[in-house]
Amino acid sequence: MHTLLTLSETLNQLKAEGYTEDFNLNGDYLAGQRSAIQLSPDEFVVDQHFRFEGASDPADSAVLYAISSARFNLKGTLVNGYGVSSDEAADCIIRAIREQAS
Repeated sequence: MHTLLTLSETLNQLKAEGYTEDFNLNGDYLAGQRSAIQLSPDEFVVDQHFRFEGASDPADSAVLYAISSARFNLKGTLVNGYGVSSDEAADCIIRAIREQAS
């Protein structure tokens, strides 16, 4: 696999690999935009994660998670800011995601 430099290039590559769901953080679970499925931390695994640093602005920093759920036969992505743009309300699920990604 070649080195992907941007968030959008990495998202496109993951979509080509079947990660088609777009997940959002919603309290203590992940919510699928297309499928309307809600995943708790024990219903998914993090297959890969990618960190992107803002070239000139630390507020542009983000982490992209490639997530799969065997239970729902579903693969998708979650993009989350970190540092100053991190969402405090989502701490619980982000901790679970980070533990799985380690």
